[in-house]
Amino acid sequence: MSTLGARSESGAATAAPLPSLTLIGTGTVGAAFVSRWQRLAERGLALPRLALLANSRGAFACNGDPGHALRQAGDAAEAGRDPQTVRDAHLLRGDVVVDATASEAVAARHAEWVAHGVHVVTANKLGNGADLLRAQAIVRAARAGAARYGDAATVGAGLPLLRSIRELVAGGDRIHAVEGVLSGSLAWLFDRYDGDRPFSALVREARDAGYTEPDPRQDLSGEDVRRKLLILARAAGFALEGHEVRVDSLVPALLAQAAADGVDANLQALDDPLQRRLLEARRAGAKLRFVGRFDADGAEVGLQALPADHPLCAGSGTDNRVAIRSDRYREQPLVIQGPGAGAEVTAAALIDDVLRILS
Repeated sequence: MSTLGARSESGAATAAPLPSLTLIGTGTVGAAFVSRWQRLAERGLALPRLALLANSRGAFACNGDPGHALRQAGDAAEAGRDPQTVRDAHLLRGDVVVDATASEAVAARHAEWVAHGVHVVTANKLGNGADLLRAQAIVRAARAGAARYGDAATVGAGLPLLRSIRELVAGGDRIHAVEGVLSGSLAWLFDRYDGDRPFSALVREARDAGYTEPDPRQDLSGEDVRRKLLILARAAGFALEGHEVRVDSLVPALLAQAAADGVDANLQALDDPLQRRLLEARRAGAKLRFVGRFDADGAEVGLQALPADHPLCAGSGTDNRVAIRSDRYREQPLVIQGPGAGAEVTAAALIDDVLRILS
């Protein structure tokens, strides 16, 4: 890694170059990031230079026109590899890497970059939400002070969840429990599911609207919520391993075993089990919500029938809603709610973190 700034022969310090920004990932979120960046630049907001875009097809210099680089990235031939095309040679101390991927290989570089003075801003949950040792390495690197790590976009698409938990802990508060509706797609599904239409029909609608992944099993399995819960728990001081989170997947065996091109035909396997759970919840005067929760006794993810006046039953659409109980908020939880899904809000959260770090 190069160090920021240099000295002239006379001994006077030369001006440090302005930090530049590298965006890794040019999919839906990456494209929204570029679009928002351009809009903010047109309004005259002072922004670091967007220098390079990278994806699995290669690396593309912006040269003052990130929109053109984005089109190049989309039109390039598929290389079929992880987006590791960013080389350290062009990264200077104080630069920013934005990870808008879901790549294991990119997440594995986060701690290394931060340790060498390159700020990392990420929507990739595989940094703090996968292997515990990796998450701890990122924390150690950031605490060393060479660079900062911005991960607000990993949970709640930028809602002040992680920041609130970390500020409570830093202020001496002790977190007892956190529970929340952490998936925008599952929030939307169970907000809409009233039994008038089969659950499978709602899943197709959510997929076509872009609320779920192209393979909705990734949402229905609870794996995404598990990763988000790990990120929140670790921020609260709970050193949870991934296998310690109990996950109750919504995906029945028939659907789980289906090939990718057979998913749609097998979505109906969801209908009968969820109709039974809906009827049971209604008899109890409850509502169905897909919830992640951790406390001192453990962590779990799954569908729950909650009383209608439960804090997690408010909200609508793709809203995330999270209740935090601590020494300070023991009797009545601190509740944070807002849109928890969508490329636009995620991209905005990434840019907010970039600007927060560089300010």
